[in-house]
Amino acid sequence: MSLQPPSGPPQQNITMVAVDKDKNSAYAFRWAVTHLDNPVIIAVHVKNKNLPNQGTNVFPPDEDDVSNIFNNLRAMCQRKTITMKEAVIDHHDVVKGLLDFANRNGIYSIVVGASTKNHMPSIKKFKANTDIPTTMIKLAPDYCSVYIISKLKIVSARSAVRSMGNQIIPTKVLPVQASSPYGEFEGRMRSILPRTGGTYEGSSESRSFDSISTVKGSRPRSAGSNMSMGNIDVPSSRGRSWASMDERDMAALGLMVESNRSDMNLIDSCGTPSTSSTSRDLEAEMKRLRLELKQTMDMYSSACKQAISAKNQADQIRKWRVEEEKKVVEVRLSQEAALAMAEREKARAKAALEAAEEAKWKAEQEAQRRMEAELKAMKESQERDRALTAFAHNDNRYRKYTMEEIEVATSKFSPSKKIGEGGYGPVFKGHLDHTAVAIKLLSPEASQGRKQFQQEVEVLSCIRHPNMVLLLGACPEHGCLVYEYMDHGSLEDRLFRKNNSRPLSWQKRFQIAAEISTALLFLHQTKPEPIVHRDLKPSNILLNRNFVSKISDVGLARLVPPSVADNVTQYYMTSAAGTFCYIDPEYQQTGMLTTTSDVYSLGIMLLQIITARPPMGLTHHVKKAIENDCFEQILDPMVTDWPVEAALSFAKLALGCAELCKKDRPVLATVVLPELNRLRDLGDTDGHVFIDTKNNAHSQRPPMPT
Repeated sequence: MSLQPPSGPPQQNITMVAVDKDKNSAYAFRWAVTHLDNPVIIAVHVKNKNLPNQGTNVFPPDEDDVSNIFNNLRAMCQRKTITMKEAVIDHHDVVKGLLDFANRNGIYSIVVGASTKNHMPSIKKFKANTDIPTTMIKLAPDYCSVYIISKLKIVSARSAVRSMGNQIIPTKVLPVQASSPYGEFEGRMRSILPRTGGTYEGSSESRSFDSISTVKGSRPRSAGSNMSMGNIDVPSSRGRSWASMDERDMAALGLMVESNRSDMNLIDSCGTPSTSSTSRDLEAEMKRLRLELKQTMDMYSSACKQAISAKNQADQIRKWRVEEEKKVVEVRLSQEAALAMAEREKARAKAALEAAEEAKWKAEQEAQRRMEAELKAMKESQERDRALTAFAHNDNRYRKYTMEEIEVATSKFSPSKKIGEGGYGPVFKGHLDHTAVAIKLLSPEASQGRKQFQQEVEVLSCIRHPNMVLLLGACPEHGCLVYEYMDHGSLEDRLFRKNNSRPLSWQKRFQIAAEISTALLFLHQTKPEPIVHRDLKPSNILLNRNFVSKISDVGLARLVPPSVADNVTQYYMTSAAGTFCYIDPEYQQTGMLTTTSDVYSLGIMLLQIITARPPMGLTHHVKKAIENDCFEQILDPMVTDWPVEAALSFAKLALGCAELCKKDRPVLATVVLPELNRLRDLGDTDGHVFIDTKNNAHSQRPPMPT
């Protein structure tokens, strides 16, 4: 395929790239796309099937190879938005085919890949039988610029010496020496147009140069070291470099070049001199001036690029400097902030150290005060124990038994006589004064046994109540306590049916709850000091032969001072006492003992009375049963005739007593006891008579004490 020559004047912005399937052709095309500012690039491939081996880099390809050559080049043009045209030429000589195509299509620049066998030789070493790139440099038209590319670098080049519109063949170009563009141009102008009184001497005829310069407007030259080119005075300093030129110098140089271009065109358009020799000399000099002007333009373009690059570098350096100064300021500010923070932390640490020292001093004072209080309490306790011991030996409020009498009554503490075991010690059944008794023996391992013995003697010997166990006597020397014998054991044994005993009816359970509340209120209302039991649980509730309940084991009871009882009825204890799951949580946490502590234990025990379940998590299970409307399922299944509504009221009252916060618990005297008495009376209306299967005796509820 061949491109037709463009109609009209030739376009000087078309680039032709000779392409083949070797790598340097691709490098040449990529270099042209990147470095030549031409909107149209023609990729030309010469097909020569009979090409002799002359050291060229062109080989006869087939149709597929030609298609692949162009396909690889299209992607390069898409990234640069350059129009690519393709041409395939059939010619017996590659160089002639390329040159003919360049002449016919008005090519401005020719780009050829370097030879793959050796580097492109210089023009001085050019011979007749050289490779294609060297031949192209030699034979290309003088209006074309030729570039030989190897690996994206120029290995050889030749610039155009004239425009495509001028067909005059240039004369031999004089060698150009590297110097300042101002001095070089001025020197060449002086060598071409020597000044003799403002005239131009080119032959025997002398012609005024100023008259030629004023064809399109008078442009007088100024005297001095500067050369006048149009209206621009070009400095003649030869030591000045392109990099040091500012924008005004660059603009002046551009105007100078354009002015001289106009002057050269003006001179070329002037009339022919009178003599033929002068005309030929003038024409030769004008061609040489055009070449030098082209070189000056190239130097000017290179200088502009260098100036722009230097300006960009200066801007980058200035920007970097500003950023560095900003970083320095930020570092300084951060250091100042860090120092200020360090000062604040130092002051805070100093204040914390002072506060810690003050807290340490207060803690030491508090520890000393507590130690003194504990020593005082210990002395008071020892004095009280001695007083209780002396009082026990001299107390006539209870009968004193000797150890011999107790051993006879228990058959020397025979295991067959043992009926129970508590924290105080073992309990034996015996007979004293022809009466069945329960004898509690102090265990040697009980560290608080002697104190509990004295406390229980002190409490039980001072009070009498039908629902409090009766103390018959004691042996102070060995810590033995003699109680009335309770035939049916503890409430815990009956609720959990020890020895497969018959379950308690719901009427009897309501009766026992009312009796326990009555005895507990009696303890709380004792004068002059209220008594808090502190260990109320089913195992400490005993049942006699008529199933009358009585509170026992008051060894942990405490007498609250009257001043405290009259105000808030609370007393601070150094250590909480009681049984897990029954002890008041608030009392256990704070050590503040009140009569409501017994109310909490009573609430847990009331829940056990109707459910016959262990105390662990019992309040939670009862609440869930009430919320889920399955309350009947949590009642003791051994009782089949539960009055559900009455039992529900009983359970809600018990849950109120077992509240964690003491202020949320109901008052024993005004709320709890009246409700329990109402429920007990509900059982009496049924005319229920409890049958004792063991003794085969009928009994009814005994009258309540007044």
